[in-house]
Amino acid sequence: MGGLFFALILSAAGRTPAAPPAQKFSEILFASYNLENYTLVASDRARVKAIPSRDAVADVSSEVHPDILGVCEVGSREALADLQERLRQRGVDLPYAEFVNGPDPDRHLALLSRFETVRRDSRSEVPFELNGLPEWVRRGFLDVTLQINPRYELRLVGVHLKSKLPSPAGEALLRRSEAQLLRRHIDGILQENPRVNLLVYGDFNETKEEPGIREVLGPRGGLNSLSDLLAEDSNGDRWTHFRSFSDVYSRIDFLLVNQALRPELVPGRARISQNPQWRRASDHRMLYFSLIPQDR
Repeated sequence: MGGLFFALILSAAGRTPAAPPAQKFSEILFASYNLENYTLVASDRARVKAIPSRDAVADVSSEVHPDILGVCEVGSREALADLQERLRQRGVDLPYAEFVNGPDPDRHLALLSRFETVRRDSRSEVPFELNGLPEWVRRGFLDVTLQINPRYELRLVGVHLKSKLPSPAGEALLRRSEAQLLRRHIDGILQENPRVNLLVYGDFNETKEEPGIREVLGPRGGLNSLSDLLAEDSNGDRWTHFRSFSDVYSRIDFLLVNQALRPELVPGRARISQNPQWRRASDHRMLYFSLIPQDR
């Protein structure tokens, strides 16, 4: 009755009650990690990842203690379950799992989370044509929406674009085509809901000045453009990958967000893991950042 009386007074005065401020929720930590062939069964194309390396992956991951962990280069669902259990033994319980069974038989996209998936839009087969021949995005696209709390959803798109290893079709052309298809997928998401909280992450196998990254980011200042979270370690270094074949350190792993998600990022919390076991675990370093969901 008191609230109704207060509203009537404001109405009589020509004013309407102010909307309640946006409610903030607990901080959420997301991590992205290329695991370098987390494989339990050997094939002609991949070796079994040794137990010390798998333990190192779990140690690096548990140090960060993510609420959501997006990964590349998982060999199988069984390998993902192996990682999930190693994390659980280290106090990181991520009970919900997603797996994309793309055309690459040895390296898959996956996600572990403590939040339930409420929508699945992943694409295991994304066909295209190159030089008159049929091709497919090698790892597909992981695309899921997580229910963070009753009033907040987070949409995540995980990718692993074509590697720099030589391909008869041309590895750079394949990667550029995959990037164009990813941009088309992102545009579809943002056209459906411009206010969606969108994170695009993973191993893009290109540095920021190359065509594929520019393609995915979209036109600068455009409504559908993405922003690059400039993750760095405590030394200010941003490299995420060491290629032993050519002795090159580079940044080819990215965290990209749309305009709607940017206000919810925690300043200074886009980081790169410096765990001393990083090289035993993978040829990539883990990226992570924090956000605080807002009830809009």
